[in-house]
Amino acid sequence: MIACLRPLTLACMVGLLAACASSPSSNLGELPRTPQANIDQLLQQAGNSQAEQAALLRLSAADLAYQQKDIGRAAGILEQVPLESLKPAQQIYASTLAAELALARNKPKAALTALQHPSLERLAELPVEQQIRTQLARASALQATGQPLAAARERVFIAPLLSGEAAASNHETIWTLVSSLPADQLQASADADLAGWLALARASKSAGTLEQQQAAIDTWRTQNADHPAAIQLPKPLAQLKELASQPLTEVALLLPQEGQLASVARALRDGFLAAHYQAQQAGQNPPNIQVYDSSRISSLDDFYRQAQAAGVQLVIGPLEKPLVKQLGDREQLPITTLALNYADAGQEGPPQLFQFGLAAEDEAREAARRAWADGMRRAVALVPRGDWGDRVLDAFRQSWQAQGGTLIAAEHVDQPVELARQIAELFQLRQSEARAKRLQNTLGVSVAAQPSRRQDVDFIFLAATPQQAQQIKPTLAFQYAGDVPVYATSHLFTGNHSQAQYLDLNGIRFCETPWLLDVNDPLRQQVDSQWPQAGGSLGRLYAMGVDAYRLAPRLSQLKALPASRVNGLSGSLSLNPSQRVERQLPWAEFRDGQVQRLPDTLN
Repeated sequence: MIACLRPLTLACMVGLLAACASSPSSNLGELPRTPQANIDQLLQQAGNSQAEQAALLRLSAADLAYQQKDIGRAAGILEQVPLESLKPAQQIYASTLAAELALARNKPKAALTALQHPSLERLAELPVEQQIRTQLARASALQATGQPLAAARERVFIAPLLSGEAAASNHETIWTLVSSLPADQLQASADADLAGWLALARASKSAGTLEQQQAAIDTWRTQNADHPAAIQLPKPLAQLKELASQPLTEVALLLPQEGQLASVARALRDGFLAAHYQAQQAGQNPPNIQVYDSSRISSLDDFYRQAQAAGVQLVIGPLEKPLVKQLGDREQLPITTLALNYADAGQEGPPQLFQFGLAAEDEAREAARRAWADGMRRAVALVPRGDWGDRVLDAFRQSWQAQGGTLIAAEHVDQPVELARQIAELFQLRQSEARAKRLQNTLGVSVAAQPSRRQDVDFIFLAATPQQAQQIKPTLAFQYAGDVPVYATSHLFTGNHSQAQYLDLNGIRFCETPWLLDVNDPLRQQVDSQWPQAGGSLGRLYAMGVDAYRLAPRLSQLKALPASRVNGLSGSLSLNPSQRVERQLPWAEFRDGQVQRLPDTLN
């Protein structure tokens, strides 16, 4: 086909390119346009053309390959175009295409680098279509590199230039971005439209119940009637009105009152009822609570029949894992149920079953998220020996590697006497000592050599009890690894604030429930006054009970709106596709025996 092209046809292609090109000024240069020709035809013509025209043709060919999702070929063609020899319009075009290709290859930082070319200063001189394309690429790169506020600002700026489906998609994406921001980033902006979006996000997050949330949004719409989001409410917020119109009036709390789990259940129950009484005192209209003893039920079927007869709309519980596994094996449940434990991993539950617990795996994933956000890339891990440690390590490894991190090595901690050897092996200190010994043998004289650890470790992921952690941190220092950052789960924190106890943990960062970190929370103070044990490690269970109450009316919202979260006292709560509640936790650090809260990072 290419060999049969006639000179007249090739000349027509060149003319078509020139006719379709945009040239605001001779200094700015032409923008390439793709004619009715395939990639091979464009490349053949480029080989027979002068330098500037050849560059235009190759840019057109690279863009056509990108549009056809042939990313590798597009990148290969683009590499043949000498960027610095192009005129500004073509440099902008080439840089934008390079950014789009980088995004397609999941390299958002490379995309941002491409969009920092000096020619981009003249973007406003180009046709609107090119401005839109470049700025949308920049917005996508900012979002992919964890900069949602900057990405939202870019999309708000470009919004007036969009129409139709592109405008609608951009509108929804702006909301996704601003609604993901932590509260301290939802402050006013100099840009009126962006300030309105941020105020809407504040309004949607400031209220407790669905009804209060809806009222806050309605107030914002009244005060910002001309704002784009008031004219067209984002879809997730539009669905809230429907959810708020379906009040929850009867709830069953299904917990064991006898047996091994009775004390755990008591803390959960007390936290749940404390949240219920707080809602009553605030003048809300909370649901009626019916308490059932799961340790006495002979059949789940009998329980559900009894609950249905009593008008129950939602079951909170059970806590016992065997009962949760039974529910997970069913195809349907007669009443929507929020279990307070998890069935086996991978077990597909019925659509009416939601699961919530203080899973250690959540904290492992949280450690991976936080370490990555802090710029860490290469990890080693220390976890306890046994099934629990294996599960935590697997969750950390999967989450860490999914983000692009490298897990270099892991050790399972068991006997204290083995700890020094395990840490030495983890950091390859034995190899360092062996090298010094070989050198001494070669030279035949004594060598004063201090062992040195491997230098390719950015941080340690640690899951350990308080007693284990108090041994591990000093051992790290003894084994020349005391300067390596440590990111830990909450299990090393007892909840009390004994300075002497935490001196050996100095510098360790750990995730923890807001309940134990925010001693000034009004509900926590109220619960502490009645149950002092809620200030210690049992506090996590009280927090879970509070959050089970707060989740109750929000389950439909979390299911319908996957990006939404509930800010609870056991963490920031969201629902994964398996209808398991996942927690994102705040962070703290031990400093001179004190617990210091750390600033939040982006999701």
